Amino acid sequence: MWGHHRESSIVYKRTPSKDNSNMEEDVEENLDLLDNFIDKETTNPSWKLSLPHVLVATITSFLFGYHLGFDPLIFGLYRVVNEPLESISVDLGFNGNTLAEGLVVSICLGGALFGCLLSGWIADAVGRRRAFQLCALPMIIGAAMSAATNNLFGMLVGRLFVGTGLGLGPPVAALYVTEVSPAFVRGTYGALIQIATCFGILGSLFIGIPVKEISGWWRVCFWVSTIPAAILALAMVFCAESPHWLYKQGRTAEAEAEFERLLGVSEAKFAMSQLSKVDRGEDTDTVKFSELLHGHHSKVVFIGSTLFALQQLSGINAVFYFSSTVFKSAGVPSDFANVCIGVANLTGSIISTGLMDKLGRKVLLFWSFFGMAISMIIQATGASTLLPTAGALYLSVGGMLLFVFTFALGAGPVPGLLLTEIFPSRIRAKAMAFCMSVHWVINFFVGLLFLRLLEKLGAQLLYSMFATFCIMAVIFVKRNVVETKGKSLQEIEIALLPQE
Repeated sequence: MWGHHRESSIVYKRTPSKDNSNMEEDVEENLDLLDNFIDKETTNPSWKLSLPHVLVATITSFLFGYHLGFDPLIFGLYRVVNEPLESISVDLGFNGNTLAEGLVVSICLGGALFGCLLSGWIADAVGRRRAFQLCALPMIIGAAMSAATNNLFGMLVGRLFVGTGLGLGPPVAALYVTEVSPAFVRGTYGALIQIATCFGILGSLFIGIPVKEISGWWRVCFWVSTIPAAILALAMVFCAESPHWLYKQGRTAEAEAEFERLLGVSEAKFAMSQLSKVDRGEDTDTVKFSELLHGHHSKVVFIGSTLFALQQLSGINAVFYFSSTVFKSAGVPSDFANVCIGVANLTGSIISTGLMDKLGRKVLLFWSFFGMAISMIIQATGASTLLPTAGALYLSVGGMLLFVFTFALGAGPVPGLLLTEIFPSRIRAKAMAFCMSVHWVINFFVGLLFLRLLEKLGAQLLYSMFATFCIMAVIFVKRNVVETKGKSLQEIEIALLPQE
């Protein structure tokens, strides 16, 4: 249990502000100090209790990956060969109308941004479980509308609904998995979100194979996505609510009961005692948007926003957009190329599950961005006109696969997990919503400008720019990110208490 002497000074003591260069050192010292006040004889709870709840939550990520992978309107718009989009445009009568295609893309991304911005307020207002169900509902309605429509308007409305669900789901999934997971496996569980996304992408590629041969198969692809969404909505009825959310609502007895479901009876009271240490009587206050930007917690919100921005500016979506072109130049069919990219992504994600709680978040994030920078340099070299054609193609394809693999090791799964760990309970949901909204905005502009920049600057210069962003990310992680592996959310929150 927590030590009684000096306990209050640890939780409530504030010191004068220090510059950013000392932040990591100060936080690490606080975390080390906290170790001295926690009974190390407490045993880790069984991970088997919480795993089923986490697996249900990752259905959201599977759906995200499915729509990301199949959806020609988000993931594949920029492929050279885009059979799903072509089939849809022909069947609905807007073939060759680039404005209509652009509307379908932008309205889905707009819906995602809208859903993401609302996710924090929804998760705090109705709870994490109901937020999942509200995420599944527009996905079911939107996919059904898209599958059944015979005109462009119906497709636009359907994509708006699906986009809203896509934006709402990932922040809630990250919140829920972080809040229901035992500290010693929280990193592994967080990596399951990325794995589920990979399975969703691969599943969409598999389901979409007959699109070229079977007329109207794209409608089946949309109908299929309603099944996991319905399973998510139903299964959440039987899952535990986040004890952290219940505690914030003043429902202490229910919070302890849910801790017993997730951690076991012997660990529940200890978990409740930890929650009480960071309860400063302000959790029920309304969190204003301006507080995220200028309040006491603006530093961690800045770190979160920057990590998501650098994640997208690293070039990951550009690699996905341009992968078919590179592989086609090497004589590789587009379907096989997509499978190769998917396998590299899945392999890296699986490896990350074993490393997240061993090496730690910061180490994975640092070396992931470093590997991505090397990969981009390899691709930039492959784009050089000075190399023989065969050698250039090998470098381009190899660099692309290495980039996706190293991304999946850290830069993909870590930010969503790390941010929900470092954000205090009071602002966690809304801060996560804000930071992931940055992800969607940057994603939109990368997709919008990539082909234009590729045409104007050339592949070599563009890849060099992405490599530069990756190097910036390496420096940023080194200077600003703190390690959180093995620490309870309460320990992390105490260590990161805002300075006054």
